[in-house]
Amino acid sequence: MSIAVAQPRCTAHDVAANAVAHAEAVRAADARVVVFPEMSLTGYQLDAAPVSPDDERLAPIVSACAETGTLALVGAPVPGPHIGILAVDADGPRVAYGKVHLHGSEAAHFAPGEPAVIDVDGWALGLAVCRDTGCPEHAATTAALGMDGYVAGVVHADHEAAVHGERARRVAADHGVWVATAAFAGPTGGGFDRTSGRSGIWSADGKLLAEASTAPDDLARAVFTKCGSVG
Repeated sequence: MSIAVAQPRCTAHDVAANAVAHAEAVRAADARVVVFPEMSLTGYQLDAAPVSPDDERLAPIVSACAETGTLALVGAPVPGPHIGILAVDADGPRVAYGKVHLHGSEAAHFAPGEPAVIDVDGWALGLAVCRDTGCPEHAATTAALGMDGYVAGVVHADHEAAVHGERARRVAADHGVWVATAAFAGPTGGGFDRTSGRSGIWSADGKLLAEASTAPDDLARAVFTKCGSVG
């Protein structure tokens, strides 16, 4: 399983422009699965309109996934409304997940979702969004569904880059799974004028395998086998 975590540039509320940036990241990643940050299609804008799976603006991502054989896990507000993950592949987008543990004013705009695992080529991927990763019960409940990896889209301020690793190592220690976290880089709204970047991928023993820089449009990539990580 080749997996990448991407942190594309983001223009607030501009789904069409952001979809193009996501498509570019998919092509650059050369990975079976590409994970994107929380609300990556709109920016962390709590008043953003939900993005329907049949939204024509998502066409560039669908095309990129079809060309590369990729599954893109894209952050967006989705019908519900939820702070969600859209799973996009050659067959089109579908809502795969809604954030369970809402934070602060998010609850005034969105409803909580439920833990979820998706199957990709026989790999069970547990899904999470930002604050979910800070709640041990979320990983535990997701692990109870059966998972080989725990993948998350987040947004953290620039001084919070270490949070990714702290949470990833805890999940790995508690459940023996690898972890991939895609974080925003650059401004994204909602008070996040400076974000952390440093998207990363950790092995099941908590080792950092790959890490992006603090720059928008960067990504990191790793490959896993059922026997462990290749790097």
